Amino acid sequence: MSQFIRHLHVPPLATKGFTDAVGSTPLIKLQKLSKELGRNIYGKSELQNPGGSVKDRAALYLINDAEKRGLIDPSKPVTVVEGSAGNTAIGLAHICKAKGYKAVFYMPDTQSQAKINLLKWLGAEVYPVPVCPITDPLNFNNRARDHAKRLDNAVWTDQFDNQANWRAHYYTTGPEILKQIEDEGLKLDAFTCSTGTGGTYTGIAKYLEEATKGNCKLVVADPPGSVIYSYIKTGELNREGGSFTEGIGQGRITGNMKESVSITDDAVFIPDEESIIMLFRLLDEEGLFVGGTSALNVVAAAKVGSTLPEGSNVVTILCDSGHKYADRVFSKSWLQSKNLYDVLPDHLKKYASLP
Repeated sequence: MSQFIRHLHVPPLATKGFTDAVGSTPLIKLQKLSKELGRNIYGKSELQNPGGSVKDRAALYLINDAEKRGLIDPSKPVTVVEGSAGNTAIGLAHICKAKGYKAVFYMPDTQSQAKINLLKWLGAEVYPVPVCPITDPLNFNNRARDHAKRLDNAVWTDQFDNQANWRAHYYTTGPEILKQIEDEGLKLDAFTCSTGTGGTYTGIAKYLEEATKGNCKLVVADPPGSVIYSYIKTGELNREGGSFTEGIGQGRITGNMKESVSITDDAVFIPDEESIIMLFRLLDEEGLFVGGTSALNVVAAAKVGSTLPEGSNVVTILCDSGHKYADRVFSKSWLQSKNLYDVLPDHLKKYASLP
């Protein structure tokens, strides 16, 4: 029994509340994929944050930053307003609930109903609005900004351009990744993930660039319909098509993303067909129930790993679980409407079990 207790994994501390539980997530080696590639692929399991996604980290830093800068007075009723495709809003809603703040969110009306329902259950006001470019005053982000201006003691957290976003990952996620790799006696050879606001990628990339003295390859991953791949490769903001993934891809270079462009070594473009296959592979082979963005990130890690020597170590981000997207990606008819069902190998089609 004593030998068992010595090897029992127990979190280091009991937390003081929801906000204290954000971070310190495990790094999971994808065993079958790693064996297949001859490179070690690791996923930082951000779905194990208390709010269920990587965005818990940014949400906490955005609110703490607003408090420290005096943008809101916590001794009075506070309203937090944000434009979010989902997970940042969910993280903010959890933290607002824990702090006793009111939360208001604007989001594109293309997002899953499961996200909207969860936000409402957390007590937030939610306004799904038609998709339009950032240059339009009716863009969801601009609506959030203007809403906050109309209220007393309110803050628009401005996740796309507020640099508290990337700092969350510079000071927490990046150091955690490097320590977890080095604690195994390994060298981190590459890091890759996709971008929405650019905060996760930028914060981790900036930390790893400094901590490894440039010896970790930094690669941004991009889905169809986004300009990031084009910008890194050519300096131009070209985009084509669209993606089934939610919350990633961008039509501009955000304030957060600008901070990492100069240190980014490369970019990889990930077609939806490859992401959906990986989503079901991760469930089938690794026991991981993740969303489309996580699957895209793992495809990117495999592509980056294939350019490195055998035995190299590559880390990416498992952003959130598949629960918020299940009614779509596990639906045969929905997959067929996106021309994604027939690309699945026969042994994975069983997961498209919803009508």
